[in-house]
Amino acid sequence: MKTRRTIIALARLAAISAILAGPAAAGESMPFSEPAFEAAQKSGKPILIEVSAPWCPICKTQKPILAKLAEQPRFRDLQVFDVDFDSQKPLLKRLNVRLQSTLIAYKGTVEVGRSVGETQPEWIEGLVEKTL
Repeated sequence: MKTRRTIIALARLAAISAILAGPAAAGESMPFSEPAFEAAQKSGKPILIEVSAPWCPICKTQKPILAKLAEQPRFRDLQVFDVDFDSQKPLLKRLNVRLQSTLIAYKGTVEVGRSVGETQPEWIEGLVEKTL
């Protein structure tokens, strides 16, 4: 019983911390939190969920491409949420993600595109453009 209360308290603390931290700077990746994600969706912001793992070579290739795109003025409002493939299995199941290096694009509350294992800058840019 005590463990359950501790887990719930830690989850609430993480959610409150994410809200207080505010949104990440344009294109800057922030750890996924349900309250921050819902707030971004309600505001109608362009959203990209980046599912990655530190050991994944494709993920390492995607990161600089996404960082370069984030520098472009047209993507200044893009919210990027990072989901850790190794530690967030319930969220992966909810998002229907089976592999690391998955990118999911949202325009507000609507999923507008998804890619898995993509490393071509033009194709990643095309996916991110769907969020606008």
